[in-house]
Amino acid sequence: MHKRAFLTIFLSLLVMLPGILFGDAPATAPVATPPAPVMDKGDTAWMIVASAFVFFMIPGLALFYGGIVRSKNVLSTMMHSFVAILVLTLQWTILGYSLSFSGTGAYFGDLGFLFMKGIDENTLEGTIPKYVHFLFQGMFALITPALISGAIAERVKLSGYTLFIVLWATLVYDPVAHWVWAADGWLFKMGALDFAGGTVVHLISGIAGLAAALVIGKRKGEIGSLTHPNNMTYTLIGSGLLWFGWFGFNAGSGLATNGIAARAFVVTLVAPAAAGAIWLLIEYIHTKKSTALGAASGIVAGLVVITPASGYVGPMEAMIMGAIVSPICYGAIILKGKLGYDDTLDAFGIHGVGGALGAILTGVFAISLAQGVTRGGQIQVQLISVAATGIYSFVVSYILAFLIEKSIGFRIEEEKEIAGLDTEIHGEKGYNI
Repeated sequence: MHKRAFLTIFLSLLVMLPGILFGDAPATAPVATPPAPVMDKGDTAWMIVASAFVFFMIPGLALFYGGIVRSKNVLSTMMHSFVAILVLTLQWTILGYSLSFSGTGAYFGDLGFLFMKGIDENTLEGTIPKYVHFLFQGMFALITPALISGAIAERVKLSGYTLFIVLWATLVYDPVAHWVWAADGWLFKMGALDFAGGTVVHLISGIAGLAAALVIGKRKGEIGSLTHPNNMTYTLIGSGLLWFGWFGFNAGSGLATNGIAARAFVVTLVAPAAAGAIWLLIEYIHTKKSTALGAASGIVAGLVVITPASGYVGPMEAMIMGAIVSPICYGAIILKGKLGYDDTLDAFGIHGVGGALGAILTGVFAISLAQGVTRGGQIQVQLISVAATGIYSFVVSYILAFLIEKSIGFRIEEEKEIAGLDTEIHGEKGYNI
């Protein structure tokens, strides 16, 4: 037995002797090269559909906002959403996408994709064509500045508004999108969770609306005369179209067809249902009425709060988040009267407050946290994300609104405001009855 073991050792040393004498390294298996990314037809098809869903939200927003304002301003208010489609599509194509998703900077992209340079039908973003990624993210870039219009409706020039949203998209939206969603963004690296835009879309647009409203001041007239919605059927239908589009907004944000997308779809149904029901209950307790405007507002608040968490929470957590957001946003809307600012359509009260709350609650309820981050650490990161994006948006938005007001004018002249923006700006009427 000992002889056999000795023979085995001797033969092994004999085999190794050339390497010992001449320094040859022992043979090793070659390192496997990671497979090249391949386009997935299922992911691509879903993302094209999801992009169309999100685009459909913009006319939905036009109806939602257009129904709440007075009849003399319905057309101008709806035009704010459609003008955003026109000018921001061009901005996104020329440099917006590049500032958001190119380069390796921590704070903003470079001009690597200027005019979509270097992208063709074979360029991939994960498992989908880069063109589809440009398309889906572009829909977010179109609707986010349009949300701001709700805070300043019924008193702004079209020229001032157009200049504001183009500059705001370039200086606020694109950099913040890079911070949160680009792989090299500083908040992304910190571990901030924002699946579909609680900070990037809702918080920064609501905060921008507040800043602009503070610069241009209140509408003319008594408070009671300013709150006469012209068509609540528009608003109710608009909220339904927003809800429909939001399924693509949230479920598409994982850029794939998988279980996370399915769960995001489910929670996008559950949270606004809970929020809408609670809003109606609060209204009834407070005023003994449950209104269509309350139902629509509750639905949108629920959609806003679940947006950042949609890829990270389940149905139970979504229901809780929906129940929490309604009393907080309802209170924020009541509080604006006491604070004295005129947020015409409650863009800050719902999008700003709801987006901030959703971002924070994402840290509280997320099923999976950022890698290497504890629950307490995740909540801290979420708070940093809310503070950084909110403060940045407010400061830049206030400066932009101030400079536009002092140069070409942001607010329309008083006599034109009183006559109505539809006839004074567009030479048309929303209703010829």
